Amino acid sequence: MQSTYIYFIPGAMKLQKNIAISESGFVFNPGSGESFILNRTGKNILELLRDNKMFEEIIELMMGEYEVDRIVLEKSILDFISVLKSYGLLEKEPASAN
Repeated sequence: MQSTYIYFIPGAMKLQKNIAISESGFVFNPGSGESFILNRTGKNILELLRDNKMFEEIIELMMGEYEVDRIVLEKSILDFISVLKSYGLLEKEPASAN
């Protein structure tokens, strides 16, 4: 039996403008005073977000760099984005006008 996965695919995700990222992967959020250390992959994703890349663009770029199943990559990036949101590193999404 084949499994089917359904994920919310985010549109534009923007890194907070004041987030500092060093070459070594040290991340500083001056708004909260918190700092983090990322591995090379996490740093690459943050830089792509800073460059205003869309989710699909990030997936395509990462697929070209890593030998990984697309579903695994998508889930890993969505998990990482969830962590970024929880630490306040991404801009808040505007409320929908329903």
